[in-house]
Amino acid sequence: MNARNEERALLLGREKIGKLLMKFALPAVVAQISSSLYNVVDRIFIGQGVGAMAISGLALTFPFMNLAAAFGALVGVGASTMISIKLGEKDYKTARLVLGNVIILNILFGVGFTVLCFPFLDSLLYALGGSPETVPYAKDYMTIILLGNVFTHLYLGLNSVLRSSGYPEKAMWVTIVSVATNAVLDVLFIFGFKMGISGAALATVITQAMSTLVLLFMLLKRNKVVYITRESLHLKRKIVAQSCAIGLSPFATNLVGCLIVIVYNLNLQKYGGDLAIGAYGIINSIAFMVFMVVLGITQGMQPIVGYNYGAKNYKRALQCLKLSMLCGLVVASVGFLLAELAPEFMARAFTSDKSLIDLTVVGFRIVMTVFPLVGLQVVASNFFQSIGLVKKAIFLSLTRQLIFLFPALMIFPLIMGLNGIWFAAPFSDTAAFVVTMLMLRKLIRKMENNPAFHSDK
Repeated sequence: MNARNEERALLLGREKIGKLLMKFALPAVVAQISSSLYNVVDRIFIGQGVGAMAISGLALTFPFMNLAAAFGALVGVGASTMISIKLGEKDYKTARLVLGNVIILNILFGVGFTVLCFPFLDSLLYALGGSPETVPYAKDYMTIILLGNVFTHLYLGLNSVLRSSGYPEKAMWVTIVSVATNAVLDVLFIFGFKMGISGAALATVITQAMSTLVLLFMLLKRNKVVYITRESLHLKRKIVAQSCAIGLSPFATNLVGCLIVIVYNLNLQKYGGDLAIGAYGIINSIAFMVFMVVLGITQGMQPIVGYNYGAKNYKRALQCLKLSMLCGLVVASVGFLLAELAPEFMARAFTSDKSLIDLTVVGFRIVMTVFPLVGLQVVASNFFQSIGLVKKAIFLSLTRQLIFLFPALMIFPLIMGLNGIWFAAPFSDTAAFVVTMLMLRKLIRKMENNPAFHSDK
């Protein structure tokens, strides 16, 4: 690695936290917004160009997306955190080995996921709350998505590595161009070629395949801190174990999220029918886009926190945490205001069906009631992950969905019907926030009592 790149890495431990967070978080936020627009744009075009049942059919695919994201996070997030820590330790060789293992694991997981899901696609969609009216749409979409699944895994994993290795701007621009290309292809395939929901899926796969090639080209160049070498393209048991251990937290989150979406869809079908599933799809799209902005902040925080924690500069790590939490609170509050002040406007972007709009407005307002707390909780829980506290991060990841949300989804509908499904979200958000803050307070006290905290670093 040349001196320029080494200096670039060292800036993580020297530059002002506010400037660093802006430098890393802003591209990550833009990238996450752009990434979430993949789904939002697809759903808007599908809703306006195909119809309300198509939106409901698309919502049936959420468990598959969550499961694919789970394996992507297992590899990508774990690897990104590990790379940041290794850069802090100036162990550049291991950082490059991590990258090679990311490529191999994403290929294996991507192909494996397709092979396991494809033969049972029809049965799975009906089991997930589908009906004869919605399953054909879901099947048309997922057939194409599964065939190109390996590109999705590689694209997300390589983009994450590029960002965490000190090139957030490049990762951002790859994502922006990718989303823009997807939108153009959506219009071409859905409205031009009249391909319907299949056109949206094809646009996504083509775009992500092109983006994967661009990222591979970037990471093959040896003018970066982390790049692909022939020696790195071999699975290393220790690296795989450590990387996956760190990535277990987001993996568990997405895996449980898959289960939660299934419970949501089954309950929505029972208490509200196909249109209620469609309403959930719209609400989830909007909430997810806001959530992804907060996640972008945490991704910007991660290399800063990981580097400084690895260098035992705990004051800077905590300083970054506090600033990131403030940013998360502001962003989540914007989501709350959109839900309370303009829910109908947001719903109409996806559909013109009045019944679907009415269901969406009611659910949107309830689901987002305490969303500002989500912004704080997400940043705080990701701090544990950024410093390698795997078990605590996993626990916090499971707290909201498994410990609080799942029981609420079982009990609340029995009392309140369809509204009970919507109220389960703010209840679990509040409970998870309290638990996270208590654990974070304990961790901060421990770090402050470490002799390294009072050094001159």
